[in-house]
Amino acid sequence: MYKLGEHFAPDFQMAIANPDCVIKGEKFRITVLTETLVRLEYNENGIFEDRPTKLVQQRNLPKPNFKIKQDKKYLEISTSIFKLNYQKEKHFFGGKVYPTANLSIKLNHTDRVWYYGHPEVRNYGAPNNILINDRDKYKFTKGLYSLDGFTSIDDSETDVVDEGGCFVKREGETIDIYVFLYYKNFHQCLKDYFAITGPPALLPRYALGNWWSRNEPYNDKTIRKLVDNFEFHEIPLAVLLLNHDWHIRKYDEITDIQSSFTFNEEHFESPINMIKFLHSKGIRIGLSVNPLEGIYPFETNFQMITKYLNPDEDNRIPFNILEPKVLDVYFKLLIHYLDAMHVDFYWLNLESDKIKDIEKFYLNHYHFYDMKRNYKRRPMILAENTNIAPHRYPVLYSGKIEVDWKVLKAIPFFNVSATNNGVSWWSHDIGGFSGGIEEDELYIRFVQLGVFSPILKFGVDKGRFYKREPWRWGINTSTITKEYLRLRHRLIPYLYSEAYKYHKHSKPLLEPIFYRYPEMYDDNLYRNEYYFGSELFVCPIINKKEDIMKRTIHHFYMPEGVWYDFYSGKRFPGPDNYVSFFKEQQYPVFAKAGSIIPFGENDNIFDTTPPKNMEIHIFPGRSNTYELYEDDGMTDLHRKGFYLKSLIEYNYLPSNYTFIIRPLEGKSGIIPEERNYKIRFRNTRKAKDVSAYVKDKRIPLKSYVEENDFIVEVNSVPTIAQLTINCKGQDIEIDALHIINDDIYGILSDLTIETALKQKIYDILFSEQSIQRKRIEVRKLKKDGLDLKFIKLFLKLLEYIEQV
Repeated sequence: MYKLGEHFAPDFQMAIANPDCVIKGEKFRITVLTETLVRLEYNENGIFEDRPTKLVQQRNLPKPNFKIKQDKKYLEISTSIFKLNYQKEKHFFGGKVYPTANLSIKLNHTDRVWYYGHPEVRNYGAPNNILINDRDKYKFTKGLYSLDGFTSIDDSETDVVDEGGCFVKREGETIDIYVFLYYKNFHQCLKDYFAITGPPALLPRYALGNWWSRNEPYNDKTIRKLVDNFEFHEIPLAVLLLNHDWHIRKYDEITDIQSSFTFNEEHFESPINMIKFLHSKGIRIGLSVNPLEGIYPFETNFQMITKYLNPDEDNRIPFNILEPKVLDVYFKLLIHYLDAMHVDFYWLNLESDKIKDIEKFYLNHYHFYDMKRNYKRRPMILAENTNIAPHRYPVLYSGKIEVDWKVLKAIPFFNVSATNNGVSWWSHDIGGFSGGIEEDELYIRFVQLGVFSPILKFGVDKGRFYKREPWRWGINTSTITKEYLRLRHRLIPYLYSEAYKYHKHSKPLLEPIFYRYPEMYDDNLYRNEYYFGSELFVCPIINKKEDIMKRTIHHFYMPEGVWYDFYSGKRFPGPDNYVSFFKEQQYPVFAKAGSIIPFGENDNIFDTTPPKNMEIHIFPGRSNTYELYEDDGMTDLHRKGFYLKSLIEYNYLPSNYTFIIRPLEGKSGIIPEERNYKIRFRNTRKAKDVSAYVKDKRIPLKSYVEENDFIVEVNSVPTIAQLTINCKGQDIEIDALHIINDDIYGILSDLTIETALKQKIYDILFSEQSIQRKRIEVRKLKKDGLDLKFIKLFLKLLEYIEQV
């Protein structure tokens, strides 16, 4: 047994199930892990596995409530959710004619029964490792979410982990299956899944900012120029990801080398100084690595490496991921030397069809766990999905996608379907990586979707005509995308708090609408919609605008409750269908009544650390609470209690509402000692009586109205003290119900039509006549010189009015 290091070694005690949960015979072992999860093992020789596997790390869970009835032949196990029946010592499969003869698990109060070999055809599946295939189709694998209310994972043939942290094959044939029985409580399924496979990793805070990657040979000067441009145009940047050209690419007669771990001195005079420069700006750096070609003689530590590994006939050392000694040398003499330069993370950019998925998994796993040796750097990689507990190894990358509307259309459903397997942290190349046509509108919609996606990563191929830098577009596109990229960084306090919920409480960042409304799954109009954390709801735009009105006609569904357009504040009662018309600068994001959304703003636009200045948006309509989570965002000290949770409360009455923020749990010194707060009460008129207190002491404040929002500012508030703001007045809530007539009026105002003719159109559209009569009157306007294209447009708009 080869020992890779303590940080690779698993916790064997946690892998052994609580003996009070185990029912065992000569050939079978059944473990009730939770009231909704059961492990089934069958082995002819009575040999059962207690070691961790590639997938399952923990089985030592608290004993759940269950009952057992048994005799010499039959076993019945029941919980509040299921009832299991088994004929002892028999193979789990009862035969094709009567598959439930030997073993069955029935969901209580339903007719749904799981059995060994069940086809589970109602499983929704989850994304594999590419966005769409050559036929523009999704390639999904089996996931956890199923309309059956159950799913199973076969762990029978997966490798196990030895004491040294290496993967080894199982011995002999066995059945080892985990059955999740959750009925309609999918959140419980995810809790069970994460309980046995390990929780989702908590991302470094910077990963939630804007990423930049371009496949070109950057050097000291061009990196500084890139950063200067982002700074000049006031566009936040959190991550710079370097493709293969950071390292040596040529050796002797070999060109286009992929496997190199030495900086190219022609590009970087001092890599350490380059990295220091980026860190001084608040930007983190990731490097593309690919060890598959082996280790070349030009590596700095090559001679030292040859003391442990033998070169081949070409004087190159082969890389064998299955050989522990090779891994040990690879990390200690190559990767750790880059770590010493303070590289933040690695992109496992393999670009090869020759490597098997299982080998990709090993590389993902070992790279991620190697980062655990140093608590000062929180682990993160960028890699392909291998479908083995991918939530443990963020961030996933969907590959080099085409510049095309069809790709944009594919992303929302891909992202929400990843939740079917408990995965949130997928990344896609915003704007597309290569090919296609560079279009303003496509670029804008890509950026907007990226802002409300788990990861916002620009990634693009070489070529002067690929425009991913916002400042290279015209003034309209540049202005819009800059504002959205700034918004992404302002959202980091909210995103990081939601990331913590995912890590700690098994609540994914994205929840598809079809979890709550199953009928939406087959509806192409609505299945792309999703809850973005606990407070927001997104209805992505994936279609081109209508050229004449210069707006996108967008159908969307609002869930139950009252929702507000995040930008305009318009109110949308649900559940209901809507149609609206969105300009390029508008995007359909909604906040539910009572939503509390924390924003941050640092003096340095690249800084993603907990902010000194915080703006908190609060929407009216109901009382609510929100838990703000903060830590240093970079290290693993949060595991030792170095974090701070603050509770934000909004106590709502129509003419009397109170805002409170107070520390809830954790330690001081994690975030700024004092903070400046701007509390933005959305859709609210100016209150007559406003007061602010820190603890019991009244403090000065500044209050004013900005469009439809009432704002209260207080400065220098201790972050470990309670801040209370109370607002009183009469009729201070603004009722901004969305009315489609407002949209129609806006469209009419923007059209290039004679003003007198516009008035005639207005009189027709907003008259009390029937829709049919309005159509007739619009057609008559042809005699007044109204262009046919406008007649068709208004007839179409009348259709939408009729639908509403």
